[in-house]
Amino acid sequence: MDVNQAKQEHLLALKVMRLTKPTLFTNLPVTCEDRDLPGDLFGQLMRQDPSTIKGAETLMLGEMLTLPQNFGNIFLGETFSSYISVHNDSSQVVKDILVKADLQTSSQRLNLSASNSAVAELKPECCIDDVIHHEVKEIGTHILVCAVSYTTQQGEKLYFRKFFKFQSDLSSVTDEVFLEAQIQNITTSPMFMEKVSLEPSMMYNVTELNTVTQADKGESTFGKMSYLQPMDTRQYLYCLKPKPEYAEKAGIIKGVTVIGKLDIVWKTNLGERGRLQTSQLQRMAPGYGDIRLSLDLIPDTVNLEEPFDIICKITNCSERTMDLVLEMCNTSSIHWCGISGRQLGKLSPGAFLSLPLTVLSSVQGLQSISGLRLTDTFLKRTYEYDDIAQVCVVCPFTSNEC
Repeated sequence: MDVNQAKQEHLLALKVMRLTKPTLFTNLPVTCEDRDLPGDLFGQLMRQDPSTIKGAETLMLGEMLTLPQNFGNIFLGETFSSYISVHNDSSQVVKDILVKADLQTSSQRLNLSASNSAVAELKPECCIDDVIHHEVKEIGTHILVCAVSYTTQQGEKLYFRKFFKFQSDLSSVTDEVFLEAQIQNITTSPMFMEKVSLEPSMMYNVTELNTVTQADKGESTFGKMSYLQPMDTRQYLYCLKPKPEYAEKAGIIKGVTVIGKLDIVWKTNLGERGRLQTSQLQRMAPGYGDIRLSLDLIPDTVNLEEPFDIICKITNCSERTMDLVLEMCNTSSIHWCGISGRQLGKLSPGAFLSLPLTVLSSVQGLQSISGLRLTDTFLKRTYEYDDIAQVCVVCPFTSNEC
C-alpha cells in the first residue's frame, strides 16, 4: 500500500467515554480593591458567572459539575466503566456491524464486549451503544482496543479500530500486600470453619482483617456461628507487611514474590475433620524502577491556600550509585514552595534519604500530590512522579470538606 494514499473515510464513527463521577468545578477568583483601576469590574464578572455561588463568589465554591476530559488514572481495585457508541454518519444503511472491545494488560487480553454477535443493519443517524465494566486487578498500562467491522450496501467489508490507553496505579506506593481468599463450600451439607489462617513467608508479618472491634472486643465479621452453608462463599482478607529488618532493604523486597500459604481447617456436620494447605502463594513483583519515591508523612486534611509539610522518602532500588537533582513542577492545583533544581547528592544502592517539602493547594477537594521529577546526572536519566498521594483540601471559612 502506498504510504501517501489518503486515509479511507468510514461510514461509522466510534466514540468512547469513561463513565465516572463528575467533579466540582472550581472558579479561580480575580479580585482587586475598589480604588484600583478596574474598580468593581471583577466583582461584577464573578457575580454574573454561573459557576459561582451568590454571596460567596470569592470563596472558590462552585455549583457546577464537570465531566472528565480523558481516561485519567485508575487505581488498583477500582472498576473501570466505559460507554462505547458506534454512530452511522452516512446516508446509507450499513449491514453486519460487529463491535468488539478488548482490554490488553501486561499479562493478558480480556474480551469485555457484552455480545459477540453482529447487528444485522444500522440505519442512517442511528447508533449502537454498549457499556463495559472491568475490575482492575493489575497495575501498569492498560489499553482498551475497540474494533468495528461492517459491510456497505455495495458488499464491501470494512474494518477499523481505535486504542485508548490508561494507567492503573496503586492508590499509595507501599510495600504492604493485601490478600483476599475466597472459600466456597461445594458439598451438600454445612461445615464448621474451625480455622482459616495465612502463614506468611519469612520476610513478612501478617494481620488478619476479618474482625471488627466493638467495646474493646474483636468480633468476627461472619458472626458468632462460623458455619458455611452449601454453595456459600466467604472472603477472608489479610494484610502482609515486611518485617522491620527487610523493610529498608528495597532491593530485597523488590524481588520477593513468595508471600505465604493458606491453612484451612473445617469440620462436617458429623464432626469429620478436613484440612487443606495451599502451596506458596505468589505476588506480582512491584515495579519500583530504579528510584522509588514514597511519602513518610502527609496530613489527612489541609486548609485551602495554606502551606503544609510532607516528608518524601527517596530510595535507590538500582545496583549503582546515583547523583540526584530534584525538580518541583506546579500543577493546576498543587504548588510547591521552595527552590526547584536542588542538588540532593549521591545515593548509594539500597540507600534512602528523607526529604521534607512544603506544598499548598489552590483547589478544594481531594487533590493528588504530583509534579516531582528526579534526574540522575550520571546517566542523564529523568524519573517523573505523579499521583504520589492524595490529600483532602478544605476551605477554613466553611464546614464543607471533600
